[in-house]
Amino acid sequence: MNSLPSASSACNSTALPRASLPNDLATCQTLIQQLHEALEQAQRRNRQLEHRLELLLKARFGPRADRLNPAQLLLFAEELLAKAEAAAPAPAPPSAGRPSRKGHGRRRLPAELPRQQVVHDLPEAEKPCPCCGTLRVRIGQETSEQLEYEPAKLYVIEHVRPTYACPTCEAQAAERGPQITTAAKPLQPIEKGLAGPGLLAAVITNKFSDHLPLYRQEAILARSGQAIARSTTCGWLAACAALVLPLYMLLKDRVRQAKCINTDDTPVPVLDPQRGKTREGRLWVYVDPAQRYTVFDYTPTRSRDGPLRFFGGYAGYVQADAYAGYDVLFKPKADGAPVPTELGCWAHVRRKFVEAQTSDALRSATAVAFIRRLYEVEHAAEALDAAARRTRRQAQSVPILAQFKSWLDDQQGPVLPKSPIGEAIGYCLGNWAALNRYVEDGDLKPDNNAAENAIRPLVVGRKNWLFAGSDNGGRTAAVLASLVASCKQHGLDPFVYLRDVLTRIAATPVSQLVQFLPDRWKAARLPTALLD
Repeated sequence: MNSLPSASSACNSTALPRASLPNDLATCQTLIQQLHEALEQAQRRNRQLEHRLELLLKARFGPRADRLNPAQLLLFAEELLAKAEAAAPAPAPPSAGRPSRKGHGRRRLPAELPRQQVVHDLPEAEKPCPCCGTLRVRIGQETSEQLEYEPAKLYVIEHVRPTYACPTCEAQAAERGPQITTAAKPLQPIEKGLAGPGLLAAVITNKFSDHLPLYRQEAILARSGQAIARSTTCGWLAACAALVLPLYMLLKDRVRQAKCINTDDTPVPVLDPQRGKTREGRLWVYVDPAQRYTVFDYTPTRSRDGPLRFFGGYAGYVQADAYAGYDVLFKPKADGAPVPTELGCWAHVRRKFVEAQTSDALRSATAVAFIRRLYEVEHAAEALDAAARRTRRQAQSVPILAQFKSWLDDQQGPVLPKSPIGEAIGYCLGNWAALNRYVEDGDLKPDNNAAENAIRPLVVGRKNWLFAGSDNGGRTAAVLASLVASCKQHGLDPFVYLRDVLTRIAATPVSQLVQFLPDRWKAARLPTALLD
């Protein structure tokens, strides 16, 4: 039977030889203390690396939604149970009739869809009665519906312009010249261009609404009967962006008049031929949640110049994350120019505490539970007007915020500042004034989700078209994506909207471009009863 290895044989090559260990007690105690401190640092470093690895794995393979851990509810079990019992409706008396059943089965197809009736009649040989031979008569019918699809198709529009001449003056043409005139051709989106407004609107919608890159659209158009190179469609997009640029500037001015603007940014790879690879540009989004306008702006870098240029002279609320580039917006100006007011985002705060769950589950769950209570107040006040919502926030949210602040102050001392939970607490306390500002006005929101939701389609599209061809391509994308996003916020079909805009905007004076704003365009075409 083999004996167990001795302690000396189990030691690795990095262990200190016994002869080099100190003999006196004081030195041994000092050595133990140093080794203990080194072990704590290594363990702390390991926890940080494990936390970063988990975040990377979640970002790469896991779900993006921050879902509630059911164990968090145990922290406020008594209070939540009391609220649930108080809010529970009285049991309804038993119905004497048959209990209603939930609807099931296939939904009816929309009545506004065009219908084509196909009659499947009996063959003539089967119409006589098999018993007596009398011709049977029709007494009814059975009808079923089936949804069918016809692919889009290309067709050619021939613009015919008649030419007229005066027959009386034709004989005197040598003296006065021929009196000949030709009908004028309406202004086109691209002068002498091959594409009509519908085709241009389809290319824009496919790319910026349905996330189809131009090389895929090239294959689709080829199947429809006409091969069009992606370089051509890229030129079409640039020409359309130049055509609607005044409308884009009008949309941007309307957003700058909003009471509160939600903003965020996302990186965009931009092709750089001189470097032989892509570099990182930036797309910024600015959302007016009240008018439901969305504007994108492109900058070659993530410097603060982009937000500074957009918010110049703005004096409302700016809701964003805690990116340092926004800080200069809220500093007083030497010339006394108006300064916007910073508004924090509770969704960012919650996300940081959720990410810290693996390193400190109890503190993380407690913080998330406090934030959940704040959002319970918001959900209950959704149907209220601004004044009533502010009153409810003052009565219910302000005490919760005071409790949360006291808890954060108590926890800040025991935790390590650089630990995940320490960074989450520091982020929350560092932005506390901006995070509390939403309770002062019922029109304000507690989070910046409007901007994050607006920028998500661009992130999805970027995975398909991969990069912008140049800085000009980034600006083209910003202009066209702004129109698509704004009209979708108003429930409009981007193709129908863009086709009409591209058809008429070339002949419309700048002073009348307001009619092409999505809400104005919608109001002019839909009955009042159908408007939001």
